[in-house]
Amino acid sequence: MKPSSVIVRAITVFVATSVLQLIASMLAALLIPVKTAFDPKIAQHILYWMVLTNGVTVLALIPTAIRSDWRWWRLGAAVAAIPAVIVFINGIEGAVFLKNAHIEWNRIFLSAAVGALLNVPVWMLLFGMRRDTPQQHFHPIASRTTGQRAWRLIACDFSYLVLYFICGTIIFPYVKDFYATQTLPAPGTIVALQLLLRGPVFVLLCLLMLRMLGMPRWTGALALGAIFTLLSGVAPLLMPNPYFPDSVRWVHMIEVTSSNFAFGVIVGWLWSEPKSVRSPVLAHAT
Repeated sequence: MKPSSVIVRAITVFVATSVLQLIASMLAALLIPVKTAFDPKIAQHILYWMVLTNGVTVLALIPTAIRSDWRWWRLGAAVAAIPAVIVFINGIEGAVFLKNAHIEWNRIFLSAAVGALLNVPVWMLLFGMRRDTPQQHFHPIASRTTGQRAWRLIACDFSYLVLYFICGTIIFPYVKDFYATQTLPAPGTIVALQLLLRGPVFVLLCLLMLRMLGMPRWTGALALGAIFTLLSGVAPLLMPNPYFPDSVRWVHMIEVTSSNFAFGVIVGWLWSEPKSVRSPVLAHAT
């Protein structure tokens, strides 16, 4: 795809998804009224923050849409689902940690789901209907044996847990006063949440993006780390909100971006195609 075509399509998908996400947010607010009021200074600029957040999300998703060897609805559904899944998983953790914040998670989930459904045809029409014949990418899951999949999944899952606690411990002194106002879950609940839910889902999400990118090992690992960081660290915490004070929000952004970048690189490196062996059977596994 020519650079000029990529730029035009990227701008178009940015405008379209921004409008559709606004429609989804308004629909969700009508069905589930907003109870928590925004600071008036934030509220008057909320549209700009939404557009900026959407710009970061689209910027991160564009490489997966351009490089993917998928077409039609398969590509549209895959790209649109990625940010929605992140919203759902982060929302589940938020519901556990921020019980005293009175956040309308059902409204947030509804907005993310409706936005994803509306965005499927946008991504499909702009990036999934190309006539060029794509070169089939390496399949990180299907190209490996059950044992190889198992130890990689376990290693990636535990790496997420370890990175989560290391970075969380480093920044905790800066946010402990805020969390003193919340009812924090027991340590066992926190471990289970990361090890049994967020870790596995984020591993699978990274594998989806790695499959779509189809890049060499180190290039793919670094690209995956950057994309996953923008989607799961920058975009969710970029917009001011009535639940997190700015000081807490920025500290958490530093924490999440650093841990998620390292996690994405680990997943990308472990699951990418080995350079030394290029088996036609493995390369074209389905």
